[in-house]
Amino acid sequence: MGRLIYNSSPRELEIDDRTLAHLRVAILNKLRRSESFSMSWDHGVANGSGRTTLWVHESIPLQFVFSGNRPAKLNRLWIEQLLLTANSTSGLHWVPEPDENEPIEDD
Repeated sequence: MGRLIYNSSPRELEIDDRTLAHLRVAILNKLRRSESFSMSWDHGVANGSGRTTLWVHESIPLQFVFSGNRPAKLNRLWIEQLLLTANSTSGLHWVPEPDENEPIEDD
């Protein structure tokens, strides 16, 4: 289980390494272009329910800490879907990983 550490907050978001690897690519992609955005997640029942939203900006320290030492094989479609959520009014949020072999449907 990896961790996302934002600024100097004592709160760390625990995320499985595979998901964290994909979030890392999406987030760094946005920050590399100097694009700020919001990021939200549900706490889950085990953590008292609720939801947190952060404003992600290039000037605020951000760390991606992985528990494993092997990099995940990245799913390009998943990264694209995460970037689409980051560009939306609701901001970056978790979406399920798509199957890379499924055909892409046009809207």
